[in-house]
Amino acid sequence: MVGHPDDRAQNVPEVVLAAPKDRRAIADALQDAFFDDPVMSWMLRDERRRPRGLTRLFSVLLRAHYMPIGTVWTTLETSGAALWAPPGQAIIPPMTILRHSPAMLRALGRHAVRALRALSYVEHQHPKEPHWYLGVLGTRTANQGKGIGSALLGPVLDRCDDTGLPAYLESSKRSNISFYRRHGFEVTGEIQLPLGGPPVWPMWRDPRTS
Repeated sequence: MVGHPDDRAQNVPEVVLAAPKDRRAIADALQDAFFDDPVMSWMLRDERRRPRGLTRLFSVLLRAHYMPIGTVWTTLETSGAALWAPPGQAIIPPMTILRHSPAMLRALGRHAVRALRALSYVEHQHPKEPHWYLGVLGTRTANQGKGIGSALLGPVLDRCDDTGLPAYLESSKRSNISFYRRHGFEVTGEIQLPLGGPPVWPMWRDPRTS
C-alpha cells in the first residue's frame, strides 16, 4: 500500500533503478515515510518499536519480491522509493512468503497474524485485468515537497502510456488521494481492513494517449 509523497516542488530529481546495495537505505527511507501511516500505525502500534519493525518489513519486501523483479526506483540519494510490480506479479507467491516468513514475523511482532490477514484481504481485491501495481511509494519526511514522489512515479507511468497498460494502487491515506489524481489515478471504492483496521482507497489509472 502506497504512502506519503507530499509532492509540491517544480524541480525534477534524478531517478534510477535501485540496486541491491540500496536496499538498506531504501528500507530506512520508507520506515521514516510510513511512521505515521494509518495502516502501519495500526499494524505496529508501539511507536518506540515501529521504526525497527517498519525497516525490517520493507527490507523483507524488497529482498523477497521487488528487488528480484527489478522494478524498484529510487533517487541518487535514496531519499525515497517506488516499489512497482509488473502485470501478473503483484501478488507475492506463497512459496516466497513461506521462505521469508521468519523475517516477516520478526518485523510484525505479536500483531503479525492480524497484519498478514489484512494484507491478504487487500491482495484479494486486486483487479484481474493486467496492470502495473504500485505497492509502495514513500519519501523521507525531510525530503518531502521536492518533487520526489512525482519523479519516482514517472518511469512506470511513462511505460504504461507507451504500452497502453493501466496502473493500480491502494492509497492508505486519504490526504494523498489528490496527489495521485494529479497523475491520472481515480478512486474506485473503499476497502475496509478486517479486524478493526482503517480504510484504504483503491485507485486506477487508464493509460494516457497523446
